[in-house]
Amino acid sequence: VAGMGDRVCVDLCSIMRPGEGLLVGSFARGLFLVHSECLESNYIASRPFRVNAGPVHAYVAVPGGKTCYLSELKTGKEVIVVDQKGQQRNAIVGRVKIETRPLILVEAKRESDDQTLHGILLQNAETVALVSSCQGNELQKEAIPVTSLEVGDGVLLRVQGGARHTGIEIAEFIVEN
Repeated sequence: VAGMGDRVCVDLCSIMRPGEGLLVGSFARGLFLVHSECLESNYIASRPFRVNAGPVHAYVAVPGGKTCYLSELKTGKEVIVVDQKGQQRNAIVGRVKIETRPLILVEAKRESDDQTLHGILLQNAETVALVSSCQGNELQKEAIPVTSLEVGDGVLLRVQGGARHTGIEIAEFIVEN
């Protein structure tokens, strides 16, 4: 649990299906696949156009191999929607909603790399989930709510170059903590 912060809901002009979401992360070197709110819940009605994406400082993947801050998104901007198999498509942002909510820190490491820690802050709510990783060619359940995450759970993460300037990857020394 990380305390209170301003988080961003991204409402798209497209419907997302189970296993789809946005690539978001506290650092551009590792973006988590945050699941859309398309799944049925005991807490709220399904909102298949929405991703409760993360706090205002987080990066989100946009077309052209770029990232931007969630706080920079606005109506008409495009983002990349990705599914559990890695297929992607562009979608137009219809609305961005920022509200103060309780946050939780999620950290992950690749199995092949014990050193690099990737992190994301997300709203601490049952309706916020990360997309599950695949076991071989078989898909597992589409999403794991952040309130149910346990050590050892597999989630999807896009690992990419670490240094960015104005959303574009650059070859430069950088330390982010």
